[in-house]
Amino acid sequence: MAALQSLLVCIVVAVSITVIPTSAQLSADFYNKVCPQALPAIRAVVKQAIFREPRIGASLLRLHFHDCFVNGCDGSILLDDTSSVTGEKTALPNVNSVRGFDVIDDIKKAVDKACNRSVVSCADILAVAARDSVFLLDGPLYQVPLGRRDARTASLSDANRNLPPPFFNFPQLVSNFQAHGLDLTDLVVLSAAHTIGLARCTTFRARIYNDTNIDPSFAASAQQNCPSSGGNDNTLPLDATTRRFDTVYFNSLLKQKGLLHSDQELFKNNGTDSDKLVFKYSRNPFAFARDFSASMIKMGNLKPLTGNDGEVRLNCRKIN
Repeated sequence: MAALQSLLVCIVVAVSITVIPTSAQLSADFYNKVCPQALPAIRAVVKQAIFREPRIGASLLRLHFHDCFVNGCDGSILLDDTSSVTGEKTALPNVNSVRGFDVIDDIKKAVDKACNRSVVSCADILAVAARDSVFLLDGPLYQVPLGRRDARTASLSDANRNLPPPFFNFPQLVSNFQAHGLDLTDLVVLSAAHTIGLARCTTFRARIYNDTNIDPSFAASAQQNCPSSGGNDNTLPLDATTRRFDTVYFNSLLKQKGLLHSDQELFKNNGTDSDKLVFKYSRNPFAFARDFSASMIKMGNLKPLTGNDGEVRLNCRKIN
């Protein structure tokens, strides 16, 4: 496994350098001079958090996704509600679902201490913590373009509108990703972030009781932990190797064992381009690692605040 991961690292870093969008505002070496200890400090806290609870890696990855899909990668998801602004934490896709905010707090404190000042944005912390979570769970290592700044506001309505729910069908998923400037390959590889982590019963109940494109034994097994009513917070792993970032997610789709309706929508076994991508990645972990890295970089460049826009928060939960 170590040798395989080392090879993945070499391949992906070499490829990802070439796919970073041409932006003079974000760069992988943004903190090299102002705080060379910033990235090591982030990884140290993420590593400790994953050691305590492997599931937190999936949660940190999801935080970055849910941040970027709502008005860009600006750290808005981290803001608590105030008397004047209702944040994104209570949006339907986030409430009782997104987690890991305490780990982000710990990272912020550690980074500010390492840098002797508050120079690293919360938006950048989310991007790097997501990358490190993937790597520490045996996934690829890619370079993260940095230099984002933090939003001074958040939008509950945009969070409710822009984040794709687990019951979306294939056309809805494609449309949602296209609205963010992401294509079919991005949809398939980024959905495979579900190779790690757990899902709550409320997100897959309709699938295991109503869908027909599901393995009967898989559905019956899932029903044991997710009754037709009640048990909303019961969880099941999103694939069989929930603590390892690998291609088992795609193999599950081939067997009609995708836990979420939106996951199984990517594979219909009817020869579509999406089917072909699922087949490809199930058989080629190197292609998956390369394309996942490229898509994460692409997603991380969604409408970042840079230059004099936004701010670098002192506390990730509130504006300065």
